[in-house]
Amino acid sequence: MKSIFLSLFFLMIFASTLSAQDISSPETFGRTLNLGVGLGYYGYAGHPMPAFHADYEIDVTKNFTLAPFVTYYAYDSYYYWGDQNNTYRNYDYRQTVIPTGVKGTYYFDRLLNAGSHWDFYLAGSLGFAIRINQWEDGYQGENNIQGSSSGPYFDGHIGSEYHLTKRLGLVLDISTGISTFGLAVHL
Repeated sequence: MKSIFLSLFFLMIFASTLSAQDISSPETFGRTLNLGVGLGYYGYAGHPMPAFHADYEIDVTKNFTLAPFVTYYAYDSYYYWGDQNNTYRNYDYRQTVIPTGVKGTYYFDRLLNAGSHWDFYLAGSLGFAIRINQWEDGYQGENNIQGSSSGPYFDGHIGSEYHLTKRLGLVLDISTGISTFGLAVHL
């Protein structure tokens, strides 16, 4: 994953000499497919984990979009368990999490006088997270670990996009759960 980040970083440096979007017409933010990779950190996992994210922005009003999204991450961990018939020990499990929902985004380009190369935004995601646990053979204890149930998903975002061309940009999205770096494809 480090090589992906380095490649995108060098692409961004190279692209700073490219022509960006044409601002002769009012800017719209919708009809954009955002694809990103990044890291999520959750306290109960104890470490950051790779994540993959995709959303498709649709213009709602001036400077505001809604985007259906799906994200994926998984991690391996263990749970200490035993009873009168089973020796106490660490049992391994893998948790897969798939948050899905809608991301509302407000763009501050005009307020910040950002220029044609940049977009800046605040956003919030609302949806639910599907969580799937897979336990090692022999584990007979409680299957619900901390944070293991599927349920509501909330996330706050701050981010920016650098336009490489009229149709392609680099996006950095920093959030309260999963931060990503990726491509924006304007359709």
